[in-house]
Amino acid sequence: MRELIDDGRVHVFDGAMGTLLYSRGVFVNVCYDELNLSRPELVRGIHAEYVEAGAEILETNTFGANPVKLSSYGLEGRTEEINAAAARLAREAADAAGGSVQVCGAVGPLGVRIEPWGPTSLDEAATLFRRQVTGLLEAGVDGFVLETFGDLSEIECAIRAVRAESDLPIVAQMTVGQDAKTAYGTDAVTLAEALTALGADVVGLNCSVGPAVMLDAMEAMAEGTGLPLSAQPNAGLPRTVRDRKIYLASPEYMAQYARRMIDVGVRFVGGCCGTTPAHISKMRDEVSALQPRHTSVHVVERASEEGPPPAAAVPLEARSAWGRKLARGLTVASVEIIPPHSWDAKAVIEPARRLKVAGVDAVSIVDSPRSRSRMGALAAGTIIEREVGIEAIVHYTCRDKNMLGMISDLLGAAAAGIRNVLVVTGDPPTTGPYPDATAVFDIDSIGLTNVLQGMNRGLDPGGNSIGAPTEFVQGVAVNQGAVDRDRELQRFLYKVEAGADFAVTQPVFDVDALGRFLDDAGPAEVPVIAGIWPFLSLRNAEFLANEMPGVAVPGPVVERMRKAQASGPEAAQEEGILIAVEQIEAVRPLVQGFYLSAPHRRVDVALRVLRESGVKSTA
Repeated sequence: MRELIDDGRVHVFDGAMGTLLYSRGVFVNVCYDELNLSRPELVRGIHAEYVEAGAEILETNTFGANPVKLSSYGLEGRTEEINAAAARLAREAADAAGGSVQVCGAVGPLGVRIEPWGPTSLDEAATLFRRQVTGLLEAGVDGFVLETFGDLSEIECAIRAVRAESDLPIVAQMTVGQDAKTAYGTDAVTLAEALTALGADVVGLNCSVGPAVMLDAMEAMAEGTGLPLSAQPNAGLPRTVRDRKIYLASPEYMAQYARRMIDVGVRFVGGCCGTTPAHISKMRDEVSALQPRHTSVHVVERASEEGPPPAAAVPLEARSAWGRKLARGLTVASVEIIPPHSWDAKAVIEPARRLKVAGVDAVSIVDSPRSRSRMGALAAGTIIEREVGIEAIVHYTCRDKNMLGMISDLLGAAAAGIRNVLVVTGDPPTTGPYPDATAVFDIDSIGLTNVLQGMNRGLDPGGNSIGAPTEFVQGVAVNQGAVDRDRELQRFLYKVEAGADFAVTQPVFDVDALGRFLDDAGPAEVPVIAGIWPFLSLRNAEFLANEMPGVAVPGPVVERMRKAQASGPEAAQEEGILIAVEQIEAVRPLVQGFYLSAPHRRVDVALRVLRESGVKSTA
């Protein structure tokens, strides 16, 4: 592979593997990487077809052969074996051509978000990639193709993994959308500069877009590096034809664009999704006698066009009244309102007015709890702040939108005056009444907390300016009674590191459990707000104890409600209020405030708890 990089000529990659496997009857629910073990003749045959079509470089059938993606099929323990088998199959097809064809180990993204957008650390990601690299090296690849990455931090981890095991050449390929930017908003020139700095030998793009968009992006990419360029577009954008995705770009069309890419300096051309040996054959015919227009491209100085430096965040005290009280160490209190399953604004306006009169600091608006559709929390919060004049704490879940949609929502919320946001990952749709609903979970609450921290410094995740910094006071959720306590502790610390301004616990019924959790978390770097849930009835207590994910209600507490219920519903409600008051008294030394739930929008019950506990004397 090193010889092909150094010779200054144009060279041809192969095309899609998954497209051909699917066309030959392999269903999409099958692990395509495992076919290296169970159907080696099929994989080897496809490699041979690409060699016959004129491909000079074969990629192994290992795009998803990392431990994370293989774990979906229970195959993570066979990571090295699957990668080694894939490299041997490609090598057999290459050797059959007389040794002139090179084999590159294909490495794709892990399929999970890494820091700062997710809980997987950079070191963990590099370790996961390293297992795949080890397997590929075992069978003797000539280089590596790191492809379809959307996050520069993740491809850096993959490059680290390769360099830890080998000095073989690396082709580093990112993927962009129709706007020629990554999902994080990073443009092609910046990608080229970054990949060059990370030590890649060839830099380029693949997948996601057709040749027309990729040509524009490659022209821009040439400005950012003096390294050889590679381009592997899809065969156009897919079209749905009778429930199947069909790529309609013809071999002739792909070949025309391959020539145009060479004209702008691309030296390695090939195809991604939808391309076949027929496409590669035409591309090979078109470029076989061509030399690149120039063998190197000078880096253009772009110091003035580099991403803007982060702005100073607005001080917490100046962002909102809620933030001001948190910054000053004052005790705060909020009451939760669940929006209606309708568009009746009175359902949130009227209880909010009662809370304002009672002196509550903020109204918390839940975002479709238990995956049941309700009035949008951002809209409900905007209505409350406009019509009532009390601050809202708007819950925002990561369940329903990709990161692009989240950023758009939050920019709109900032423009509408929303300042306080509680970031939560969200309940899976399967817990709701719509069994066929899908979830996105593009990033989790840790990732979104990082996004908000960047916006509070005037930047989007791609490092692009959004103008003036947003002024969000961002909260996060913490489950002090989580079954996997170590993981919850780690996630809490990640959230604090990501920029959380306060944390809200799950409803507290076991004060000792909260105390132990906070002790293990170390000195509190953010104010902790205790969740308090006053029971209305025994049924309410039993529901939380048995059917509410993440909530732990001790048996003795349920038994108290059972005994009270025997004396009637009023006695049970009184007992529920008493338990809530007791929890506030017990947890007061540990926290800076209280977050009261109002079951069935019974704000009168929440206000009574605040009054009887002395948190709000006018409540």
